[in-house]
Amino acid sequence: MTLIKSISGIRGTIGGQPGDNLTPIDAVKFAAAYGTWLKDYSKKEQLKVVIGRDARLSGQMIQNLVASTLTGLGIDVIDLDLSTTPTVEIAVPLEKADGGIILTASHNPKQWNALKLLNERGEFLDAEQGAVILQLAEKESFSFAEVDDLGTTTRNDSYIDIHIDEVLNLSLVDVETIKKAKFKVVVDGVNSTGGIAIPKLLKTLGVEVVELYCDPTGHFPHNPEPLKEHLGDICDLVIKEKADFGIVVDPDVDRLAFISNDGEMFGEEYTLVACADYVLGKTKGNTVSNLSSSRALRDITQKHGGTYEAAAVGEVNVVTKMKANNAIIGGEGNGGIIYPESHYGRDSLVGTALFLMLMAEKGGTVAELRASYPSYFMSKKKIQLTPELDVDGILTAMADKYKNEEISTIDGVKIDFAENWVHLRKSNTEPIIRIYTEAKSQSEADALADNIINEIKEVAGI
Repeated sequence: MTLIKSISGIRGTIGGQPGDNLTPIDAVKFAAAYGTWLKDYSKKEQLKVVIGRDARLSGQMIQNLVASTLTGLGIDVIDLDLSTTPTVEIAVPLEKADGGIILTASHNPKQWNALKLLNERGEFLDAEQGAVILQLAEKESFSFAEVDDLGTTTRNDSYIDIHIDEVLNLSLVDVETIKKAKFKVVVDGVNSTGGIAIPKLLKTLGVEVVELYCDPTGHFPHNPEPLKEHLGDICDLVIKEKADFGIVVDPDVDRLAFISNDGEMFGEEYTLVACADYVLGKTKGNTVSNLSSSRALRDITQKHGGTYEAAAVGEVNVVTKMKANNAIIGGEGNGGIIYPESHYGRDSLVGTALFLMLMAEKGGTVAELRASYPSYFMSKKKIQLTPELDVDGILTAMADKYKNEEISTIDGVKIDFAENWVHLRKSNTEPIIRIYTEAKSQSEADALADNIINEIKEVAGI
């Protein structure tokens, strides 16, 4: 059983002892800390917060606790009930709210839940703001409202439809173009809210939908992280149904993966590549992803005459760099599409619409599209160190060892070689260095990772 407190929110397993798991007491304490911070941050007399949840089993309980805590602080709540992370992000500014809370543990299994915290723009809080909330929760520095000043809760379950309308109104989305293509698509909604939102969007766009695990019961039929080893059912069904492709989302619908028409993974890393290819083909501009994302985005960006930049890992870091570099599309290699014309958050509905436009205009199959992109392969490994070792010192030594290569130290150590790269990141909770590599073949990526692990062991003297 686990409780993880970080600047981006609180995440844990349901049940057990307070302080060790995400119990009702922990949910109330953290919601109170957020509400208390928001009252001080906004300086407004009456505040409004949007909340929404994915379909996991503990969602209704956590939602009730969070909503009651906020109203207990005198804050009004707009309750979207079953929703998606990007839907809540869109709702915050549309409602002119002061913040938002998304109740989801993203790709984690069903025993997990979390509170993800948004500002008045519907974007994730920065590190400084998150640190203040953690301090408030630790000190339990709360002052609740008197009876005449309690907040109210208003239910609004129309926001998935509003979100879809926002997607259809994007300048690069043409409904008639997609309808004419007469696509057939299989959707795996992992029995969460993606099973509501994605089929509804597709049907509005004239797509024939085959639904798989789209009943939002919260009983995830497989590990909800959209990785190849978890997706055998949809891969088989795409072939059986002779579908054009498949769509897989995680429980809160901010990660998007495609299955090609041949039943093979399109590759989460290539979700962003494909969407950027379409957007950059229509609008000249720049892109951003994080340091651990595929080099293929850089290649596609440069092909279209744009500039690519890499940010530290974490959505808030990607968004910050996108704003600084006027990026017109960006995101993360885990299938997270951030399209600023819509909003600064990972959004699978936006990504789906952009991908449909790309396929409708290009023609051909999804497998042919994937084959047209630069081909890279990733390896993800880790090395366990003893607690007494200086992990930061080891990373500094590795950076010095490769000082004649292109080096980034904004988030661990990223070493860019001519034909491949390696990214070394330390764990914040245990003496582990994570090693991410990318190369032109899987064997090269694995070999590079193994070589770096051996070099780390030499530097560490182990």
